[in-house]
Amino acid sequence: MEKYYRTEEVETIALNKLSMEVKEGEFVAIMGPSGCGKSTLLNILGMLDDPDAGSYLFNGTEVANVGERKRADLRKHNIGFVFQSFNLIDELTVYENVELPLIYTGVASSDRVKRVEEVLEKMQIMHRRNHYPQQLSGGQQQRVAIARAVVNKPKLILADEPTGNLDSSNGNEVMELLTDLNEQGTTIIMVTHSEHDARYSHRIIRLLDGQTVMENIMI
Repeated sequence: MEKYYRTEEVETIALNKLSMEVKEGEFVAIMGPSGCGKSTLLNILGMLDDPDAGSYLFNGTEVANVGERKRADLRKHNIGFVFQSFNLIDELTVYENVELPLIYTGVASSDRVKRVEEVLEKMQIMHRRNHYPQQLSGGQQQRVAIARAVVNKPKLILADEPTGNLDSSNGNEVMELLTDLNEQGTTIIMVTHSEHDARYSHRIIRLLDGQTVMENIMI
């Protein structure tokens, strides 16, 4: 796939004939220097953007350049996002933040209660269900963000520097949570600058100038 950014004066190649395959159930880390195309790739994989050329097959379906409505529908039913900055809504409680994706996908109220409580227990954050994000530590906020990402039982989690704002102890806890989710069958693609975090993955894809320059299989 290819992705370009153009201004009147210059054209920047963000992804240059990049080709990769991630199998169901894999945990893949994407690494590389700033500006190498990691975030662009994650946006395309998350169906937040389209490639300018090439193909993107998601679960066997071509999704490059499909309409925004179809992309949004595929995204909300199949993909969970975990961000470095947590991206929680300050005005909503922990419970309400986690419940939000279920409301978007039309899950019935009684089922929402069961699923939110189940995932809060799993993330060990149930005791904070009525707190607001600013009342939580960074590690707790990321637990809530992961709970929100998995409450719809997505096939794929896209994690963008998930430990970037955390100390090493909280960071390790988050990586263990992601590992547990992967072992239960969730596919994970994680962008990271951390060699330590990347070692939790099955495979490391290293990018440079929008291209794959190396792959490492982790044992």
